[in-house]
Amino acid sequence: MTAPSLHLVVPGPLDQRTGGYFYDARMAEGLRRRGWRVTVHSLDGRFPDADETARTSMAAALAAIPEGATALVDGLALGGLPEPVAAERRRLRILALVHHPLSDETGLPPEVRDRLAGSERRALAAAHGVIVTSRFTARGLGRFGVDAGRVKVVEPGTDRPPGGAVDQVAGAPPRLLSVGAVVPRKGHDVLVRALARIAHLPWECDCAGSLERDPGHAVRVLAAVESQGLADRVRFAGECDPVTLAALYAESALFVLASHYEGYGMVLAEALAHGLPIVSTTGGAIPETVPPEAAVLVPPGDDAALAAALAPLLAGSDREARRQSGAERRAVLAAAARRHAAALPGWDDAAAAFAEALTALARRDDRSGTVGRGISR
Repeated sequence: MTAPSLHLVVPGPLDQRTGGYFYDARMAEGLRRRGWRVTVHSLDGRFPDADETARTSMAAALAAIPEGATALVDGLALGGLPEPVAAERRRLRILALVHHPLSDETGLPPEVRDRLAGSERRALAAAHGVIVTSRFTARGLGRFGVDAGRVKVVEPGTDRPPGGAVDQVAGAPPRLLSVGAVVPRKGHDVLVRALARIAHLPWECDCAGSLERDPGHAVRVLAAVESQGLADRVRFAGECDPVTLAALYAESALFVLASHYEGYGMVLAEALAHGLPIVSTTGGAIPETVPPEAAVLVPPGDDAALAAALAPLLAGSDREARRQSGAERRAVLAAAARRHAAALPGWDDAAAAFAEALTALARRDDRSGTVGRGISR
């Protein structure tokens, strides 16, 4: 029997170092290990607020896919381009992969947010089915008119790191780690303001993630670090390869993510897998990704609350008041993180669930379309 096949359509190269691209790449890799034929179509142009190059590239990519085949289009591309999706939906089985709705991105001008919301609604209406990475995102698709029967949830997998986290070298300040591209949604500006509030406490902070995705915002964040007098304590490593990132996780005492919104939060699951206590926000799916016993969560955008959450985890001991030291508090959260991490799915588990979701959605009866049922063979 011919192996099942899938055409994966993504904006730009698949090897970009963001959570969404990493998910897409790991799923493609997992499907291939399971015997699938996966063809990746990398689109040119600007996304998600698509330009003419993007429109032309999407139309050409879909037109080149054989009739009756299944095309899975990453939501970063699909949401801004409903027209080519609608044009090909009777010839192809088009599925959407939504990490989070485009209009939920932080910092969008109102007119762009409204345009993306309307565009994504039309694009999702044209898709035969949708895969999302969290139950939170699945629930949110109702506002786009997507019937729950057309949605499958496949959460990301998590790699099992060797050994455990190292809290700190004796005498060295605790190291904080934040992972994510320096864009408005990730809240680095909030983090810098929070760290300035607790500058009297011992800590160092490493921020790993691209500085190139929103250069103007990155410049403002770096300027804030300078103006707050934190340049010798807050380091921006830029995009890191997997080995470097794993070393940062292993050497850190605490993971902090000031994100305004996450559709799942893969870096938070990675932090749990590394046995790190977490300080983050209640933005989006974060409370459903991180167990309360392993983390302290505060409202997004509230630097005072973030500082108040961090301070007890960094403080020294107060034996006269019989208060736990920061290290002792971190140890309690870290133990809970390790317990929770033991139950997280691996990437092989995620790939198996992804294959099942693709097959189920591709076989779903859709009387408005004319393509044949099932994964192409």
